[in-house]
Amino acid sequence: QVQLVESGGGLVQAGGSLRLSCAASGRAVSTYVIDWFRQAPGKEREFVAAISGLGGSTYYADSVKGRFTISRDNAKNTMYLQMNSLKPEDTAVYYCAAGQRGVGYVAWGQGTQVTVSS
Repeated sequence: QVQLVESGGGLVQAGGSLRLSCAASGRAVSTYVIDWFRQAPGKEREFVAAISGLGGSTYYADSVKGRFTISRDNAKNTMYLQMNSLKPEDTAVYYCAAGQRGVGYVAWGQGTQVTVSS
């Protein structure tokens, strides 16, 4: 199985940038689709972005399209979420998750806090 650890969260002013990392360990990491989710206080967890196993396909929530970029480096077993033009409404705990078609999500990271001040 795969294990995931997020890092890179922090406090940033509105308009700033952060890059989150999701380090994976385990076998065949490139066979997993990686999704990023976020959960703000008092709200449901929501989808942010996804990337296919080899990185050829990416998907974004409308709320982050044009501001966030998801990528992966399978040689380093690491996935990234570059977040630009951050807004206070982007404040949340961000999670990465590994999934496989027909199986669903098989692993979640512990989350990393992103706080955007106005």
